[in-house]
Formats: sequence, structure tokens, C-alpha cells
Amino acid sequence: RRYVAGGRCKSAARLEGKVAIITGANTGIGKETARDLARRGKVIVACRDIAKAEAAASEIRAETGNQQVTVRKLDLADTKSIREFAEKFLAEEKELHILINNAGVMLCPYSKTADGFEMHLGVNHLGHFFLTFLLLERLKQSAPARIVNVSSLAHHAGRIRFHDLHGEKSYNRGLAYCHSKLANVLFTRELARRLQGKSQRRAEFTANALHPGSVQSELVRHSFVMMWLWKIFSFFLKTPWEGAQTSVYCAVAEELESVTGQYFSDCQPAYVSPWGRDDETAKKLWSVSCELLGIQWD
Repeated sequence: RRYVAGGRCKSAARLEGKVAIITGANTGIGKETARDLARRGKVIVACRDIAKAEAAASEIRAETGNQQVTVRKLDLADTKSIREFAEKFLAEEKELHILINNAGVMLCPYSKTADGFEMHLGVNHLGHFFLTFLLLERLKQSAPARIVNVSSLAHHAGRIRFHDLHGEKSYNRGLAYCHSKLANVLFTRELARRLQGKSQRRAEFTANALHPGSVQSELVRHSFVMMWLWKIFSFFLKTPWEGAQTSVYCAVAEELESVTGQYFSDCQPAYVSPWGRDDETAKKLWSVSCELLGIQWD
């Protein structure tokens, strides 16, 4: 079990006076990440399902004694919802120190978001890309600030298929997930490069990605086979608390205050696939993402 559990975040860093947003924090590793950060500072739970989010936030408030755990509506499959979330947040909060892009979908039958994006790409990559774009100035104003993107080991099997980004020519839901997780790694790499280039002090803004491990969660709910396998091999899976450790580590660890553009697993640097280190693909994905979202982000 100790081997399966992997690394643990040992940082006791406090976040008094600081604000963290965690997407998809009503269940799984997102909820456990919120629970940990709520012991340190203010947390905003950003979720599509408000009822589940309120239940999770209530449980976290009761357990941690921190009443500064609030819920906000955010549907990453709808850019209108993302913009509304950002506008409300910016009107209510003057600072943002940690943005954890945690929410995700996996193994979905073919479907599209409200804006016509393939669901995995739309939610896992474009939704978080757009959210980060809308909140970046507030993060800059609050520096030092951190952006944490939850990716996956699955990025090794991913490719950015620019000729068929939305899977209209061919679609495999397993590979679609892998492609979106590679997009997370490439987005992190290019974001870190751009932030570093515009900051005189490297520690002001950091962006890192991570693999949480194979975790017992609702993420496999779209696949009966995966749900069955998860039950059979549950002993070899991380608990949500164990899976959240690297997210927490990237968000608070003191030794990472100047580390950016990296990929972590079990609270330590991990190997990135050759496709995840391709700067030209990262730049092109950035450009194409901006075009799809109708934004200019230079």
C-alpha cells in the first residue's frame, strides 16, 4: 500500500490571506485538494454541479473549521459559463494566488461542448485554457502566484491531431482523453515560457503540470469496463487523498516557488513524453486554441 500510495506533500505552508480556485472540487482528488488547502487558507470550489459542490464545501467547512470555503458555478463545457464565473470572481475578489485546473472528463462517448468542441478537448484543455486567460491578470496582480494543471501519465499516448482536433474524422474515446492530457502538458510548457519571458523575477508566476496517479474516483464513470477493472484492482489504486498529494505539493511547496514549466508525479519531477516537450507543437496549439476561443493572448 505504501508503494501504491506514492509521494506525500510534507509542506506545512500556510495560506492566510491567500485565495485558491480549484475546478471540479466536489469529488475525487479535487475535493481532497480543496480539503487540504482549506486547512491553510481561502478556497473557491468551482463546479458544474452546484448541489454536490455545496455538499462537499459544507463537509470541508465542518471538518476544517474554515468558513472561507465557497462554491461558484462553473461549467467548463460552456465558454459562456466560464466567462460568467470569471466576471463574478473578478468582481468579488481582489486577489488570486493559486489556480488549480483539476476538473476533467474521461472516456466520454462522442459528444461536443456547447461551443462545438470535442468534449475531452473542450473540457480538459480549452475550458481551462480560457479560464486561465480570463484570470491571468488577477494572478499577476497577486504575485507570487501559481497555476497547477492536472494532466496524466496518459499524455504519453496522446498526439495533437491538428487535422482532426474534434474527432470528426475518427474518434476513439480512450485516445481522445490521452490527446487532451498531452494538451495540458503542452499548455503548461508554453504558458510557463510566456510568463517567464514577461517577468523580471522568475518566482512571480509559475505554471506546472502533474500526474496524480491511478486513483479511485468517478472519472471512469463513462466506461463500464473501466469501472469493473477499477473495482477488481482497487487495492492497487490510490485513494483520492493520496491522488491529491501532488496537486497540493505543486500548489504550496516552498521549494517550488521558482520552479515553472515542469511535470510532476508523486511529488517529484517526472518524465515527459517527447511529444510533451515539442515546443513548436506547444506554440501551434496555443495559437489554434486562441483561434477556437476567439481570443487574443500574446
